[in-house]
Amino acid sequence: MTTEPSKAPPLYPKTHLLAASGIAALLSLALLVFPSSDVEAKKTTLSLELESPAEQLTQDQDAAEAVQATNEPVASPFAQIENDAEDTPETAQAAPAPAPVVEEKKAPGHREVIVSKGDTLSTLFEKVGLPAAAVHEVLASDKQAKQFSQLKHGQKLEFELNPKGELTNLHSKVSDVETITLTRNDKGYVFNRVTAKPTVRTAYVHGVINSSLSQSAARAGLSHSLTMDMASVFGYDVDFAQDIRQGDEFDVIYEQKVVNGKAVGNGPILSARFTNRGKTYTAVRYTNKQGNSSYYTADGNSMRKAFIRTPVDFARISSKFSMGRKHPILNKIRAHKGVDYAAPRGTPIKAAGDGKVLLAGRRGGYGNTVIIQHGNTYRTLYGHMQGFAKGVKTGGTVKQGQVIGYIGTTGLSTGPHLHYEFQVNGVHVDPLGQKLPMADPIAKSERARFLAQSQPLMARMDQEKATMLASSKR
Repeated sequence: MTTEPSKAPPLYPKTHLLAASGIAALLSLALLVFPSSDVEAKKTTLSLELESPAEQLTQDQDAAEAVQATNEPVASPFAQIENDAEDTPETAQAAPAPAPVVEEKKAPGHREVIVSKGDTLSTLFEKVGLPAAAVHEVLASDKQAKQFSQLKHGQKLEFELNPKGELTNLHSKVSDVETITLTRNDKGYVFNRVTAKPTVRTAYVHGVINSSLSQSAARAGLSHSLTMDMASVFGYDVDFAQDIRQGDEFDVIYEQKVVNGKAVGNGPILSARFTNRGKTYTAVRYTNKQGNSSYYTADGNSMRKAFIRTPVDFARISSKFSMGRKHPILNKIRAHKGVDYAAPRGTPIKAAGDGKVLLAGRRGGYGNTVIIQHGNTYRTLYGHMQGFAKGVKTGGTVKQGQVIGYIGTTGLSTGPHLHYEFQVNGVHVDPLGQKLPMADPIAKSERARFLAQSQPLMARMDQEKATMLASSKR
C-alpha cells in the first residue's frame, strides 16, 4: 500500500509571523483601553439617575459587573471622601482655602464661670481672683444684689475686672427673659434688672394617641401643662380615665411666648379638636365683652357643664358602680354606689362642680371625706382622701375644678384610690352614665363676634393638618 506523505504546514517568512503577533497585541490592548459602548452607556445612565439608597446599591452591583466585563476600575462610592483625605499637591492647591474662624475678642479683664454643684458666690469670686471682701461689698451695695447669691446649676456669671483686679461689672442671665447686672460707680454698685418682653405667636400641634395621652402629647410637642389644659377643656365630654383609645387624635392651637426666636413659655389654648372613639369634639376660647374667658364648641355651645366627668386626671378605674359587688375587705355582697379611681398617693382630687361643702372630715369607712352640695338637686362625695386641700372646710364653698384633697387610703381601703359618689335628688346614680347638665351658650348679642374668631381658628386647624399629612406622605 502506497502511503502519501503528510502535508507540512505552510511556512511563512519570519517577518510575516512577527507582524501578525504585533497586530494581535495591539487588538488586545485596544479592547482593554476602549470598552464596549454598551457598558459605558449603562454606567453613565446609572450615575445620572441616582436617587435613593436602594438605587445606589443597584448601581454599585452594576458597576461591579462592569468591572468584571471590562477589567476597568470603577470609582468607589466613597471616592470623594478618600480623595479629600489624600489630596495630591495639584488638588490641594486648587481647593479653596477654608474661611477663617473669627473668635469674639474678650476684654483682658473679662472672666466667665459656670455654676457647679456646691458652688457659692464666694467660691466663684475666688475662681476669678477676687477676695472675700469683694463678695461682702457686692451684697451690701443693694438689697436686690442678693439675687446673685441665688445660684442655679449651669448658670453663667460674667465678671469685668479693671487693671487693678477690681470688680467693675457683674452680669448673669437668670432666665430666658431676665438678666441682672451690677455696675460699679463712684458710690459703689448699682443693680439693674432687664426683662425682655416676649412676643406672642400662635403654634399648632397634632398628635395621634398610640399609648397614653401624656406620652403621645409629649411626642407631638405639647407641654405637660398644655396637655393638662386640653384634658380640662374636654373633661366634660371625655373621660380620660377610661374613654381614651389607641388612634384617638388631637389638634391644638395655642399661644407661644418668644424671645429672640426662642420659645420661652406658653399662653392659653386658643382652639382644640379631640377625636375620641370616632366622635370629634371642638373647643374655642372666647373672651366676652366683660373680659371673662371660657371655652365653647365651634358653633357657640358652652364646653363647660355643671359637672366635670372625672374628678381625678388620668386615673385608672379600679371599681365601677354596682348594686351587687363583693366588698374586698368585708368579704360580703354590698352595693358599690360609686366609682373607684386608682392613682398614686397624693394625686390631686378636684371638685366636680361649684357648691357648698357639707363635710370635710372623717366619715366611718370612707375615711377622710368631702361631701359637696351642688344647688338643690345634686350632691357628690369623695372618700379615702389622704388629706384635704388648704382652705377646704365644712361650711365653705368650692369652685368647679378646684383641688379639694389628695388620693389616700384612709378608712376601709386596700390601696390608694378615690371613692366617688354622685347623687341626684338623694338617689345614687352611676356618675359614668349620668347625663350632665349644660351651661349657657354664647349670648346672642356676642354670637357674631364669637364666630368671627372661631371660624378662622377651625379653618387653620384643617389647613395645618392637611399640610402636615401631605408632607408626611412625600
